[in-house]
Amino acid sequence: MGEKIGIIAGGGAFPLLFAAEARKAGREVFVVGLNDITPKEIERHAAAIEYFRLGNVGGPIEFLKKNGVSKVLMAGSVSHVNIFGGVLPDLRGAKLLFKLRDKKANAIFAAIAEELASDGIEVVSSATLLEHLLVKPGLVAGKKPGDDVMKTAAYGWKAAKAVAALDIGLTVVLRDQVVVAVEGIEGTDECIKRAGALTREKGGELTVVKVARPGQDMRFDLPVAGAQTLRVMKASGATTLVVEAGKTLILGMEELLAAAKETGVTVLGADDSTFAQK
Repeated sequence: MGEKIGIIAGGGAFPLLFAAEARKAGREVFVVGLNDITPKEIERHAAAIEYFRLGNVGGPIEFLKKNGVSKVLMAGSVSHVNIFGGVLPDLRGAKLLFKLRDKKANAIFAAIAEELASDGIEVVSSATLLEHLLVKPGLVAGKKPGDDVMKTAAYGWKAAKAVAALDIGLTVVLRDQVVVAVEGIEGTDECIKRAGALTREKGGELTVVKVARPGQDMRFDLPVAGAQTLRVMKASGATTLVVEAGKTLILGMEELLAAAKETGVTVLGADDSTFAQK
């Protein structure tokens, strides 16, 4: 049997991608599913899976321990709407929530990691086995951005980093060095749609900048990008996507490249040095 690894699986493509890669690498994957959130397709990659309500902490820990899992990662989305309105904690979960200093994503994830560690279960990087999908610096897809776009992206980089530092969101949408929309609890795609609705009658092209948090903990809530976001950008009048290199996962590179060709959207991997002279 292969090495065991656990996954606490939220929604979206990320947990499916990890589970498939882990199985391909010969790992046994033990899945902590979340009721009505985790995609059922993950079951075909799982050595074992058990579903829990959001807020149940003791049950998932017992499931992992019972199956001899000592390393686990967190992948996938859990909307803030669920966090605010759908949590039914068990006793252990209630104690954890009581100790939280705030309800921001990183505080919640860190508290869960501490709780798992107290039972000998280590939370590992969300990029485990997916390091090849981390964006590299430079042009990923599309044509090289012009000077005006790069100046807008440089301003957007500073704005996005400031917003991310406050744990508000990771994405800003700009036109001509003006921030049109900032991501809140709605997520990247909805933020882009909002920017498109605000500028649709005014014309001009939008630039989307998505970053990691300063000092990003690679175990939690990594930025992700995929083909669907490029299609949303096309429909919203956005032509360039800038994402942080080394800390952003591409969920399906072939699909993203095909979508970039289909939509004409440029994708650029960047870091602080990219905009040093802008």
